[in-house]
Amino acid sequence: MAGILLTGLLCYGLHRTEYSRSNTGAYGAFLLVYVVHLGSGWLTSPDNMGDYQRDLVLQLPFLILPIGFWLLPPLPASYLRKLWLTFIVVTLVAALLSTGNYLAHFEQINELYLHSKVMPTEPDHIRFSLIITLAIAAGAGLIVHGSLKRTARVGLITALVALALYQHMLAVRSGLITFYFLGGVVCLWLIIQRKKYRQAAAVAIGLILLPVISYICFPTFRNKSTNTKEDVGRVENTASANNYSLVGRVYSYKVALKVIQDNLWVGVGKADIADEMATRYQQEFPTIQAASYIQPHNQYLYSTVAFGVVGLLLFIIGFYYAGLCIWPRYAPLLLAQYLIVTLSFLVEYTLETQIGLAFALFFLLLALEGSKPIATQESEWRPA
Repeated sequence: MAGILLTGLLCYGLHRTEYSRSNTGAYGAFLLVYVVHLGSGWLTSPDNMGDYQRDLVLQLPFLILPIGFWLLPPLPASYLRKLWLTFIVVTLVAALLSTGNYLAHFEQINELYLHSKVMPTEPDHIRFSLIITLAIAAGAGLIVHGSLKRTARVGLITALVALALYQHMLAVRSGLITFYFLGGVVCLWLIIQRKKYRQAAAVAIGLILLPVISYICFPTFRNKSTNTKEDVGRVENTASANNYSLVGRVYSYKVALKVIQDNLWVGVGKADIADEMATRYQQEFPTIQAASYIQPHNQYLYSTVAFGVVGLLLFIIGFYYAGLCIWPRYAPLLLAQYLIVTLSFLVEYTLETQIGLAFALFFLLLALEGSKPIATQESEWRPA
C-alpha cells in the first residue's frame, strides 16, 4: 500500500502536466470513512485510547490507497488485464495448496465441518472464499470480452471451473452466497440486457447442478449443510451461542440493537464497543459465557454501534459514492466487487480486519482504475 502511494506521488511529481487526475470525488469520498473513525475519538474512554489509536492505524488504507490510485496515470488495458490474471493465478495456486492439505488430512478436516470449523486457508477462510468469487467474476469478464488468445482462454476457463468446484469443497457460507448471487445477476443481465436466453439457461442449469454435484462428491459440503441445519435449529436456545457460530451471531445482533437504542445518533465509539457489548450480554443473556461474547457480525450494525446513525450514513456515502458517481458507465468488475463486499457486510464486519479491509478497498480501486478516461482510444476492453 505504501508502494502504491509512493508510486502515485512520484508520478504526480514527475509527470503532473502529462495527464489529468480524474474522478476526484470518487476517490476523495473514501477519505470520509477515515474521518468517521477519526471523529470517534471524542467518545472514547481514556482506558481504551490505545485501541482507538490502533484502529486509526488499521484504517489507514482509506487514506493511502485512494490517494495513491488517484495520483496514478491511467494504466493501459494490457497492464490491467495482466494484474487481474495474476490475481486469478495466485488465487488458483492458493486453492490448490489448500486442496493438497485437505487430501493429506482428509478425515480430520471432514470432521471439523460438523463442528462449525473449516479447512485451513491463507488468508482466513471467510475472506479467501470472497477472493475466490471475485477471481471467478474477473475471469468471466476477461473471457466474455475476448481479451485473451485461444490457449489462454482455454486455460482460464479450466481455472475458473476448478475455482468454482473448490468454492463448494471449501463450503464457506459467505463465499457460496456471493457466488450464487453473482450467478443470478449474470442470468438476469443475459436475459434483460443481452437477450441471450440460451446462455442464461446454461448458467442457470450450472447453478442448479453445482450444489447437487457438490453434495454428492464433497464430504465438506455435506457436513457443512448438516452443521448449518443444526445451527439454525438451536437459535431459540440462548446457551447454544456458546458452541454454535450462527446462534452466536444472532445473539450478537440482538445485543447490538440494545446498545444502539441507547446510543442512537453518535454511537459509543469503536474502541468502546467490546465493553458496551459485554455489559449488555451480561444484562440480557447471562447464560452466554464471556468467552463467547462476539461483536455484531454485520458491518452496518457494527458501524451503527460504533458511530451511530450519523456515522453509518457518512460511512455509506463515503464507501459507495465511487460506484454511484460513475453510473451508468459500464463497470462490471466494480459492480461485482461492490456486490461481494456488500453481501459480506451482512454477515461479517469485513472492514474491521486488516485482510478484509485490504481486499475490499484494493479491488474496488483496481476496478475503478479501468474507468479512468484515457487520451487515446484502446481496442481492448479496459477491465473495470
